[in-house]
Amino acid sequence: MPPKFKRHLNDDEVTGSVKSERRNLLEEDSDEEEDFFLRGPLGPRNDKIRHVQNQVDEVIDVMQENITKVIERGERLDDLQDKSESLSDNATAFSNRAKQLRRQMWWRGCKMKAIIVLVAVVLLLVIIVPIVLKYHT
Repeated sequence: MPPKFKRHLNDDEVTGSVKSERRNLLEEDSDEEEDFFLRGPLGPRNDKIRHVQNQVDEVIDVMQENITKVIERGERLDDLQDKSESLSDNATAFSNRAKQLRRQMWWRGCKMKAIIVLVAVVLLLVIIVPIVLKYHT
């Protein structure tokens, strides 16, 4: 049922109104003349009409259920779309953060390599310079 109709009527009012109205009309005490107008003339033709009316009522019930299911499905699809958009946003944020972290780790690695090279050069200088000065003089 379209949302603009659901605002004004709840499901019980929509599905049960036709049946309850018919039941109220047929079950109340009435005289034979009122029964004739409400139920129609008795006979085989009336049975066919009643049978067709029952089939129509069944079809109406099935269609109301189908409409309700379609509305629920639409709501679930909307929820699923919202969740997928949220997941997409989170994936983009995760990707950006991963790139930023990878750059930070690369710079940290470069700094560490530079420090190791500097320490090695200083150690070599500390070892080689005294040896060279000792043999040079």
